[in-house]
Amino acid sequence: MANTRPTPLLGRLAVHLKMIDMDQLSEALREQGQVGVEKNLGELLVELGFISRPQLAQLVATQRQVLEKHRAKQATAADVDTADRMRPIAREEVATGRAEAASGGGGSPEAPVPARSPSPRPAPAATEPAAPAPSANAVSPRPERASPDVASESGSGAETAPALVRLSEPSPEDRAAMEGLLRRAVELGASDVHLHAGAPLRVRVGGRLTALEEGVPEPERIERMLVAALTPDERAKLERHGELDLCHSVAGVGRFRANLYCQQRGLDGVFRHISEQPPSLENLGLPPDLARYTTYHQGMVLVTGPTGCGKSSTLAALVNLINEERREHILTIEDPIEYLHPSKRCLVNQRCVHAHTGSFARALRAALREDPDVIVIGELRDLETISLALSAAETGHFVLATLHTNNAIRTINRLIGSYPADQQEQIRTMISESLRAVLSQRLLPRADGRGRVPALETLVVTKAVGNLIRENKTFQIQSILQTGASQGMKLLDHEIRAHVQNGTVSREDALRHCEDPKTLAA
Repeated sequence: MANTRPTPLLGRLAVHLKMIDMDQLSEALREQGQVGVEKNLGELLVELGFISRPQLAQLVATQRQVLEKHRAKQATAADVDTADRMRPIAREEVATGRAEAASGGGGSPEAPVPARSPSPRPAPAATEPAAPAPSANAVSPRPERASPDVASESGSGAETAPALVRLSEPSPEDRAAMEGLLRRAVELGASDVHLHAGAPLRVRVGGRLTALEEGVPEPERIERMLVAALTPDERAKLERHGELDLCHSVAGVGRFRANLYCQQRGLDGVFRHISEQPPSLENLGLPPDLARYTTYHQGMVLVTGPTGCGKSSTLAALVNLINEERREHILTIEDPIEYLHPSKRCLVNQRCVHAHTGSFARALRAALREDPDVIVIGELRDLETISLALSAAETGHFVLATLHTNNAIRTINRLIGSYPADQQEQIRTMISESLRAVLSQRLLPRADGRGRVPALETLVVTKAVGNLIRENKTFQIQSILQTGASQGMKLLDHEIRAHVQNGTVSREDALRHCEDPKTLAA
């Protein structure tokens, strides 16, 4: 029997806004029908790489607007229909009253006879079908940043959306208190500063969160301090979307990558310190032989790892090396811009997503016409960005990027798995030819409590590794990592074991980061 199930509204909107095509929608619906329980269509589109999370947030907001307009139209139609039905009844009642008066049944024919009020009747049903309630296919609205690409195409994007929150007006004292807090945190050697409504102020020192002071500030005080760090445009975006990524600068202290977001108790913010000057490999405690991965003139090098493992700093150190040693054009695409790279031997241009360009993908498409030699991508977030990055690496550019994966093998599988199944064979070939190296990083707390130390897994894509990628045998890359030390390869577990043997990292901390705890016993 043919499937007569109607297409969910979320899917129709995604096609209408040109985020996906009908083939992609059909594939997502087929995938949805194969799972045992009803799976959220919006989340499924993200998992398949057809849309990004900001686009999903925009879809949800648009769907909500459509449903609200439909309900308003339904209510208006019901009112008009009721009035139309009542009008002939009223005329009939008036005519009846006049006829009775003319026949002498209760008054002078010249005297006006008031029409009797019609008896109460149930309101008629609306002439339009009721708007469908949001089904399991539609995700609940989330305060995510909307994509300007979607907003411009839909004509009713995030720029015209009603505000989710209304924020307090800060005073000069709030601004001074915010800067003083950040300055104090940097003096303590903190990497992150946490301001949470209804909780004590906290800082992360050496990878561990500690309270900065006793007592819990009022949520209104936290909100005013956070708003004091925003420009008027940033404040407007935060009020519209409920969350915001930005970079905040404090003179003499440095820059801070920040994320502000609303939660049930109020407004929260997390600030990560970024030094005013790009770091060097030596500053970061990284081995100097990583400089070899900046000598490529074509292909792609990826820096990967979980959140907070220092990917951005390592990427900045590699970019700084290129900036000091080569005479080329470096183009960075970031969200937001973190380390500032002044032009040294190279010409450096840095673009911020949502400020200088609509999206990573849009900036990458334009980059191919801007004569770059080196393209630096802050994060490979979705299928379109990955696809354009691979294309740039194939067409004579050197691409440096970060990706949220736990090790080198998962990085390759993540790249391949972002594509539909019928394209993966071709993509395996592209990756085997374009990928040069994967640097997977962790930051481990030092045993002496004095900061953290990096541990790297390094995969160099040799001919042997390339063959395994093409033949879909990435699971065999593990053995090459174990035996490829002469080619610069390192296994993460071996790096962690070396730190334990040197007494740099405690065994307990090492066990939390090892892929195979048995390695520590070897």
